[in-house]
Amino acid sequence: MKKLFLVFTLLMLQSCSEEAPFFKLFSLPIDEAITPDRFTYRTSDTIVLKYTLPSACFYFKDVYYSKERNTRVVAINVIEDVDKTCNEATIEKEIKLPIHVLQDKDYIFKFYKGKDTESNLIFDEITVPVD
Repeated sequence: MKKLFLVFTLLMLQSCSEEAPFFKLFSLPIDEAITPDRFTYRTSDTIVLKYTLPSACFYFKDVYYSKERNTRVVAINVIEDVDKTCNEATIEKEIKLPIHVLQDKDYIFKFYKGKDTESNLIFDEITVPVD
């Protein structure tokens, strides 16, 4: 029984000493956002978001979607596997974002486009009227 406990303890210590993979989380710019010309109140519609992964080390996590009144801020959240060796070929992707039109005011979308030379956030602003 003591030998079994010793082996178990050694295995646990070894597994704890191995380094976990290192990941970074951040937002990517949206290359293009395709919105409808108009929304209809109390219906659902779709926005197409096109973005580019810098390499095969990047993985889609989710869509950042923040709302305040009738303004929506949208970006693409990704995970970078820093420990993995990847080719530098970019990968173009797109995702369809469902929008449930639950307000009768125009929707103002601010699509994240990156940062300027002074690290200020840049957004492409599109207003979609609601009928």
